[in-house]
Amino acid sequence: MELIFARHGQASFGQANYDALSELGRRQSALLGAWLAAKPSLPIDVAVSGSMQRQRDTLAAITQARGDLPAAVQMPAFNEFDHVAMLAAFERLSPDDPVVRAMADGQRADVKAIFKFLHGGLRAWVDGRIDDAVPESFGAFRARVLGGVAELRERFADAQRVLVVSSGGVMSQIAQHALGVPDSHAIDLNLSIRNSALAEFRFADGRWRLGSWNALPHLAGAEDRALHTFY
Repeated sequence: MELIFARHGQASFGQANYDALSELGRRQSALLGAWLAAKPSLPIDVAVSGSMQRQRDTLAAITQARGDLPAAVQMPAFNEFDHVAMLAAFERLSPDDPVVRAMADGQRADVKAIFKFLHGGLRAWVDGRIDDAVPESFGAFRARVLGGVAELRERFADAQRVLVVSSGGVMSQIAQHALGVPDSHAIDLNLSIRNSALAEFRFADGRWRLGSWNALPHLAGAEDRALHTFY
């Protein structure tokens, strides 16, 4: 079995409904759909998304462009972790941390400051320092995601290629599992993945192997650089 994971298009960062795709996110999703539509030699047997709005809407845009996709299957196992709760817990845990103070000082539009803030929050979550303040520990999140992958293999045993539209945290967990790297690398993988990027995994010799990571073939032109986003 081959899994093609796609991260959702850009969400509405800083808006009341973060889960909705931004205008740019809809554009990224449509371009990904157009790229897949131009690849009839890449048959897809199963199309899956998490149940979050940004994941479902990204898959809907792909389906609109490529009309031969099977009916979408929703699997909440591939929902993203609650980053809002995670970051709020990190702020309460470390109010004097420089990256937390930067957010309090209004630097929420500064890309570098946001990156440091996310990294700090993820580090606290991975280390188990905020387990009592978040709905799901890092270990529980990992178990949920890997359980979803196992369910895919069992539920769609005859499928050769499965498309899964999910989120960066989910994809980083599967990549970490495939590579066998420490938890600290999961943070780096998570923060590296761009909106609407693709990752490929193949099951061979009894385990999952990483085939590609963070690919943007649908945004490969020099004129497309402005469409490369992380959040």
